[in-house]
Amino acid sequence: MSSGELLKLARWCRWMLAFVFIYHGLVPKLLFLSPVEVQMVDAAGLGLNAQVLSPLAGAAEVLLGLLILFGWFGRWPVLAAAAGLVGLLAYVALFTPMLLIEAFNPVSTNLPALLLCVLIFRLEQSAES
Repeated sequence: MSSGELLKLARWCRWMLAFVFIYHGLVPKLLFLSPVEVQMVDAAGLGLNAQVLSPLAGAAEVLLGLLILFGWFGRWPVLAAAAGLVGLLAYVALFTPMLLIEAFNPVSTNLPALLLCVLIFRLEQSAES
């Protein structure tokens, strides 16, 4: 593949990864606060207000999605996304493990998104060399 084709494929991966973060920030956190989001915040037992924390997390996810989409700061936002995906999967496994067997669970969403992170890194690195 030419470097142009690799970058085009990487761009598609960025768009899909950005979509995941923008959607999950907007829909279940900012537009319609999901009871599952509230449950996940409450499960930590830190006494945090899910009505405040979830929308803040949603705004951060939207921002991260935009950073990924437009390629601002290079691959750093993709690395942040990968770390966040791993961290959130571990968080759910520790505090709300019953969510791991639900429909549309963190396993079925985070692992494919992690693959997108890996693909973006590999494709963009290959295009540069």
